[in-house]
Amino acid sequence: MAPHTTSESTSPVRERTYSWVDPQVFASAARELDGIDFFTQLGDGAFPPPPINNTLGMSLVDISDGRAVFELTPQEWHYNPIGTVHGGVLATLADSALGCAVHTKLSAGTAYTSLDLTIKFTRAATIDSGLLTCEGTVVSIGRRTATAEAQITDKTGRVIGHAIATCLIMPIEP
Repeated sequence: MAPHTTSESTSPVRERTYSWVDPQVFASAARELDGIDFFTQLGDGAFPPPPINNTLGMSLVDISDGRAVFELTPQEWHYNPIGTVHGGVLATLADSALGCAVHTKLSAGTAYTSLDLTIKFTRAATIDSGLLTCEGTVVSIGRRTATAEAQITDKTGRVIGHAIATCLIMPIEP
């Protein structure tokens, strides 16, 4: 079966362009600073945001010890084939808040990676949902692992989804 195509006369093609800065600019700083100092300097404009922020149009809007808040306004280019924000976009929003919350608790020379991410979607997100806010907070942190939880809410405060993650904590290799 041939894929369905839509002529441009009935559905005009939309375009999107964006730019980003070499991620090594902030990656080296993330290795050398403790987590809260890194995010303080990032918030002060000392480093550019990571490319994923520009790719999805999300922003880190608040950071504190064990807590990170991201925002994203749904756009057409976030949509899946059924006309709602793709779950992968929402999972990335949650993973960012969860990971950054954990990162705030790390000392210099320490890194993390997500071991798992579990997300539950409670309602669809669309352009009409307005600004989505995702707050991630650390639940527990040890020498080797940390857990965090997050909620994604729409402009009215309704929960769009909630997530938990486990992160592996590890020394940065020289």
